Amino acid sequence: MAATSIIEDLATKARLAARVLANSSNAQRNQILENISLELEKNSKLIIEANQLDMEAAKKSGMNQSLQDRLLLTEGRIKSMANAAKNITKLPDPLNRVLVERTLENGLHLLQKSVPFGVVGMVYEARPNVTVDAAVILIKSGNAALLRGSSSAEHSNKILIEVMRKGFTGTSISPEVIQLVPSDDRGTVTALLKASGFVDLVIPRGSAQLIRTVVDEATVPTIETGAGVCHVYVDKSADFDKAIAILINSKCDRPSVCNAAETLLVDKQISDQFLPLALKALTDASVIINTDSESKLVADKIGIQAKLASKDSWSTEYGTLEINVAQVDGVMGAIDHIAKFGTKHTEAIVAQDDLAISTFTSLNDCAAVMINTSTRFTDGEQMGFGAEIGISNQKMHARGPMGLEQMTTTTWIVSGNGQIRN
Repeated sequence: MAATSIIEDLATKARLAARVLANSSNAQRNQILENISLELEKNSKLIIEANQLDMEAAKKSGMNQSLQDRLLLTEGRIKSMANAAKNITKLPDPLNRVLVERTLENGLHLLQKSVPFGVVGMVYEARPNVTVDAAVILIKSGNAALLRGSSSAEHSNKILIEVMRKGFTGTSISPEVIQLVPSDDRGTVTALLKASGFVDLVIPRGSAQLIRTVVDEATVPTIETGAGVCHVYVDKSADFDKAIAILINSKCDRPSVCNAAETLLVDKQISDQFLPLALKALTDASVIINTDSESKLVADKIGIQAKLASKDSWSTEYGTLEINVAQVDGVMGAIDHIAKFGTKHTEAIVAQDDLAISTFTSLNDCAAVMINTSTRFTDGEQMGFGAEIGISNQKMHARGPMGLEQMTTTTWIVSGNGQIRN
């Protein structure tokens, strides 16, 4: 079957099922999510066995360690996915929220409420956890899911879909709500992106190249989840102990994710005092260091191994234990650097000076600003949204972590009593 026909067939099945899902109660949708949570834990061994097939193929193909980390499923990660599904049941129903309600002078009653998008496509790379995160968020928000992962996670995604579909048993909702788009045909991505009339929205998650391809080629509306070249700026007023802890957590907690820090910016006025501490802490954490020429002199002076950053280093999302280090002229120097090389994702400032904090917060154009805390907190679950479907760094519709509310749109209900427009 041609790729276009495959997508149209899957989307048609999904839309029929989504009509029932959209009109289901919050309790019905929560029951499905409870079931999915139980099935994930019950079938963890099967999931890990399938994932091992993908991991073995990844190692043979020479996949880098960052992508292998994203591909790997463990008992702990499966438990985390199961918990995320269960935790979403505790969140308020995102559907039928009344956003605006008023009566006009002519007697018309206006009501604006939240409703599902309909059929949502996801295009993502070697991250099988996205299969679950996306599915459970879309189910709770009344949407059908067309999930197109990468071929490198083929076995993992297939078993996860099979397991989650078991969660619909005994409910009035069809498991056709969740569809796995074949990953063995590259044409299915293009077909999905151009399935206007069949698919209502496409969300990409992955590398900057994947996201750019989706945004450039899609005729279906998209929400851009951009790359994360995140910065930690240490101001002259910073508490050094806090700054070191925040830096190491931002870079090293999980370097493969998009909210990990890629560049440390240090106020020149404290470089002699702070940089030796930061460089040593990074080295102790096995982080590869790329610096500007001024910071290289500091590194050489104290015997820390560092190399000069290239022109491309500053705009690189490493996804590994590697970081850039540069000195800047105060908070405005940091803002200028971020404006040039950042991706409008997450930017952090470590400072005690209120003016520096206010300036950094108001002049940085990004989805999230962190004040005296780690960039790793730009995360739906950490922010209390439950699992997220992605982190948007665009400005239309949604920005930042996208949870349940961001997976709805609105409709107007206008009630009258025979009024006509003059």
